[in-house]
Amino acid sequence: MGRPAHPLTPHRSARHLFGAELRRHRELASMSLERLAEVVNYSKSHLARIETAETMIPPQLPAQLDAAFGTDGFFQRLYALARTEVHPDRYRRRMELETRARVIDEYAGHLVPGILQTEPYARAIFRVSDDTATPDEIEARVAARMSRQTLLRSETLSEMTVILDEAVIRRPVGGQAVMKDQLARLIPLTETPSTLIQLLPFEHGEHPLLGGTLTLMTLTDRTCVAYEEGIASGTLLEDQERVAMRRRAYDRMRAHALSPRKTAAVLSTAMEALSS
Repeated sequence: MGRPAHPLTPHRSARHLFGAELRRHRELASMSLERLAEVVNYSKSHLARIETAETMIPPQLPAQLDAAFGTDGFFQRLYALARTEVHPDRYRRRMELETRARVIDEYAGHLVPGILQTEPYARAIFRVSDDTATPDEIEARVAARMSRQTLLRSETLSEMTVILDEAVIRRPVGGQAVMKDQLARLIPLTETPSTLIQLLPFEHGEHPLLGGTLTLMTLTDRTCVAYEEGIASGTLLEDQERVAMRRRAYDRMRAHALSPRKTAAVLSTAMEALSS
């Protein structure tokens, strides 16, 4: 006897409803995951994750499902809703996708990205962002943030590129000593086999991502997702047209950023200024 099917939650979002309807129509057709995988040319495990809303719906799949089940465009109409909705568990999902990413490209407009922060820098951020948090709560958040940095040593992630707005290195978060150590942490990472850091100077002026942050995550199947973050909220983008727009903005900004070598030189100069 096989394992019981994972319970579905179609009420949570259009994506969850898509997965639930996929399983319902598959079962009505007395079709196993293995058989459906052969029909639509996707792996059994991929289809299982779509049924449970654990992965994105490939744009070609809805039409294939309508053809397989004779549903006259039903899955294509449902996909039109699912592809643009805000994910109900977007932050948790973002963390999950980050662990599966092969390449991460990030733009930071105000703060050093969490994956590159030192403990004192992260602690200063958490203290000011929630003045009601207890010391123990702050330390728990710092520990959680530091645990993300294992990604830099993971076998899955092969490359991380970061564009830092110049504002990131000019604001002395946590005071001069904390900021100096944070800059020292960044310098050796400006150019390694797996990391590149580039600075977007003030002189560049306005740009499409001004005022926020952007993370682009390319997964092992080459699918790309985007995560935008503001002061107290984040948006996970999985619709490929919208992701492509963010990718274009990132690539154009990168063309105007300083080289990693020049970035390291500016970081060193900023460190010296903090020592004077």
